[in-house]
Amino acid sequence: MALRFHSTLLISLLGLSGCAYVAETTAPHKHPAATRSAQALEADALFWRTFHSGDYANIDPALEAVEGVYLAHPDDAVTAAHAGWLHIWRLAERNRLASPRATITDDITLARKYFSEAAALDPADARFAGFLASAEMAEGEVHGQQADSRRGYYRMKDAVTAWPQFNLFTAGYVMSDKPASTPLFRAALNMQWQDADLCAGAQIDRATGSFAPYMQRETTQGPDRACWNSAIAPHNFEGFFLNMGDMLVKAGDWQMAQKIYANAKLSRSYAQWPYRDVLERRIRDAGANVAAFNAAAPGHSDDRRVLFDTSYACMACHQE
Repeated sequence: MALRFHSTLLISLLGLSGCAYVAETTAPHKHPAATRSAQALEADALFWRTFHSGDYANIDPALEAVEGVYLAHPDDAVTAAHAGWLHIWRLAERNRLASPRATITDDITLARKYFSEAAALDPADARFAGFLASAEMAEGEVHGQQADSRRGYYRMKDAVTAWPQFNLFTAGYVMSDKPASTPLFRAALNMQWQDADLCAGAQIDRATGSFAPYMQRETTQGPDRACWNSAIAPHNFEGFFLNMGDMLVKAGDWQMAQKIYANAKLSRSYAQWPYRDVLERRIRDAGANVAAFNAAAPGHSDDRRVLFDTSYACMACHQE
């Protein structure tokens, strides 16, 4: 009798499990919108005004507008991505806050969710895949889930393959806060060299570090557009070399860092870059910053932190 009961219970449980699997796998998939609503375009405009002006204090109103549109149109990949970027920005530049709360880490979970929606709706956009991967790696660290971090890492490798000019930077940047002695940091720094070489169309001279011979390659078309300034990232070029210089300083190669930093001055928009004074101080203090960048001590000013850990971690490239 007991054996028959247990067998019946097992069969019932297996049946329920099978029903759940069938129900889940046969659920209709969400399809990307063929057109974007007027409300979505209005939310886009607010997003870009807030982001490009560096208006960190008004992230909440921008999120309210963008997520409100997403709730009405959950099939809009761009709106989903904008929500993800706002959450990433709020977390990334938390050093702007006098006393960041523990709940600020909830932004990484929300960013991961919105980027997962954007990537599912538009799998051809390698930017979404790269940002999703970075959010997965960060969320895994927050929650102590190595499986999630590893999933993000391998997703990032695929994103790099899909668009190396864009995602080599993304991948290296998010790992720039690792200790300089670790394989992950060394791999991240190597990604910056690989990216610079791709953008140059040749290997940059490892003695001079100069990008000057390749400035004529500037373009707004094709994969190489990720190497240069654009409407989305008005100072992408300057920010790239600021970050790469910081990583070289952290690695102890501050003399080469000074040369890499100097490449930012080649930009036609360098005089309008809000963070040019930051770069000048980095060049001046490169030797002293080796210890500072590796100390990661609480209370350090932005001048004593690598770009990824500063209050302008996003704005160095994106602020007009």
